[in-house]
Amino acid sequence: MVETPRVRTRTADPPPLTPAFSERVRDCFSGAANQYEGGARIQRAIAWRLGHLCRPLAIGPGPKGDLGAGTGLLARSIALQRPDLNLLRLDNCQALLETEPAAAGANARLLWDLNGGLPAQLAGASLLASSFALQWLEQPQLQLDQWASQLARGGWLVLAVPCSASFQQWRQAAERARVPFTGLALPAASGLVQAAERQLQLLRCQRLRFSRRQPQALAFLREFKAIGAQASPKGQLSPAELRRLQTHWAPRAGECPLEWEVLLLLARKP
Repeated sequence: MVETPRVRTRTADPPPLTPAFSERVRDCFSGAANQYEGGARIQRAIAWRLGHLCRPLAIGPGPKGDLGAGTGLLARSIALQRPDLNLLRLDNCQALLETEPAAAGANARLLWDLNGGLPAQLAGASLLASSFALQWLEQPQLQLDQWASQLARGGWLVLAVPCSASFQQWRQAAERARVPFTGLALPAASGLVQAAERQLQLLRCQRLRFSRRQPQALAFLREFKAIGAQASPKGQLSPAELRRLQTHWAPRAGECPLEWEVLLLLARKP
């Protein structure tokens, strides 16, 4: 865990995606909806951590939302640690939203494409929470800026998003194998911090790093597919390219294991 100082350097968003790619993301997650929670280990751990951050917050009576809620990992984690909070769950994937049967008193759900901003139901929000969703959107910095503008004064943002320093081993293996790196272009942590600081007071800003040894490229890519996270505008490798990637995947002496860099933010609107 590394504390991150405030960053002033302007960092651009990844290139804009296309509507077709947004549909591809939705379709991939739809196909894996029933298996998602079984394989989303890091997402589950982060959801619990964000729920823990919400426990002591003085949160007002305005609307509250879980942005990119998926199967509800984050909304349920917050509800377990703050039973008084009822978050509207937003996602563009109907299959993910429907994995948990609706029950009396359960969080309301809304099928919504966050690339179009936030719905009117969240105007003047007292809490916006999101985990592992912002990276799938067009221009993450711009979307984050819009989320901040939707908060009421005194409203809270609780956010976790994987960032561009992730998967260096994968990138190095692809370079050695002379094949394209087909992972999603993740946003830079520094640019997201800068976007948040424009309107919000940052009370917690951390770059969390998770690592694991993963000697098999194909096994790792299958894990991505199992939870629906394989969508990429760069397309797929051919069988021959996959074999070359597999050959060069094992880390060399002195190289880091496969890592995720996750930016965690807790911020309040003055």
